[in-house]
Amino acid sequence: MGVLEIIARKRDGQELTESEIATAVRGFVAKEVTEAQMAALLMAIFLRGMSPAESAALTVAMAQSGDRLDLSAIPGVKVDKHSTGGVGDKTTLVVAPLVAAFGVAVPKMSGPALGHTGGTIDKLESIPGLTTRLSAERFCRQVAQIGLAIARQTDTMVPADKLIYALRDATATVESIPLIASSVMSKKLAVGADAIVLDVKAGRGAFMSDVERATELAQVMVHIGEQAGKRVVALVTRMDQPLGAAVGDAVELAEAITTLAGRGPEDFAELCEIVAGHMLALGRAAASPEEGRALARKGLRDGVGLAKLRAMVAAQGGDPAVVDAPESLSAATREAPVMPAENGFVTGVDARRIGLAVRTLKEAAGPAGHACGVLLRKKMGDRALGEAVATVLAPLEAAGSLQQVAAEVAAAYQVGPQPPAALPLVAGVVGQ
Repeated sequence: MGVLEIIARKRDGQELTESEIATAVRGFVAKEVTEAQMAALLMAIFLRGMSPAESAALTVAMAQSGDRLDLSAIPGVKVDKHSTGGVGDKTTLVVAPLVAAFGVAVPKMSGPALGHTGGTIDKLESIPGLTTRLSAERFCRQVAQIGLAIARQTDTMVPADKLIYALRDATATVESIPLIASSVMSKKLAVGADAIVLDVKAGRGAFMSDVERATELAQVMVHIGEQAGKRVVALVTRMDQPLGAAVGDAVELAEAITTLAGRGPEDFAELCEIVAGHMLALGRAAASPEEGRALARKGLRDGVGLAKLRAMVAAQGGDPAVVDAPESLSAATREAPVMPAENGFVTGVDARRIGLAVRTLKEAAGPAGHACGVLLRKKMGDRALGEAVATVLAPLEAAGSLQQVAAEVAAAYQVGPQPPAALPLVAGVVGQ
């Protein structure tokens, strides 16, 4: 069947076969299917949706479009972790070395910042000399040697995702759940881990604006993983306000290191314990997620992940001294306090607005953008009584934008006479 018939079938609401989906994906990568044709198919998928079988077939076809890692020579269960993106979400920088410290190998390929959200790669690259561009051979060797690697996706892995994502961005089809799920899971399948923990964000600072849609996405991704023979758990977590107290590359890295040393913000440490607990259970280092969380909590208290993070930084060419003095990465910054518009209780902190404010600073700073950030002094439920609710940090290159960004951060805060009702950080769990 030709691509025009495939487009027409999906346009008319029919279910595509595995062969038809593979034909479209292979043809697009080989440039036998034009951008116009793939754009039409993407819009048909956006409007008509996909069945679980179609979503799984699309994911496999995308994963098979390029190189796939073979981690079978590494003993034990290999556990990957992925977040759908948030503001202040530096969880990978804590849970990956923490879990690896308990003997569970963590092969992690990440991406740079996207939109208002931060990227694990950007945070790691705050470290002088560190490279995240590892060849497949070096990546696998490092996981075998120290149990941990965090790197950029290589150019030859899942080329279909790069091509399709660029077209989705240009055709207003980014927010389709089947297309999001296949994009995420195709990369997870290509890395080759045995088990995956997904952190699906919901709220103002996430790409999924509400818990219901985030849960639907989680269910689709878990089904795709299980169809591919992987053990998968998805946590649906709230992202209405930034996670932790730091937003920005260097300050988030510093907060991750502080958390590994047992001194992290309460909400961030809680999420790290929960995510690590599920990873330890999937990796058979704990009998259950609850036992895994208790193990992770003790690990944070004892600082066992710090040595593993130092080893990873050194293996990837970075200066491991940063792990002992992370504050040095933003030592040369200028500061601007953020004052509340009125006194009362913080009832909201718009995560998206703060993420965009940090991006504005980074654009002004250019190559020095890693040093830009916001430190939240007050979060939802805290009293705001005539003192700074946040501090904006910028290097000299972006000092001229400090006051503008401070005003943006101030506008992200809502203050009222009563504290808001507290909601659990984890809204739900899908799978296993």
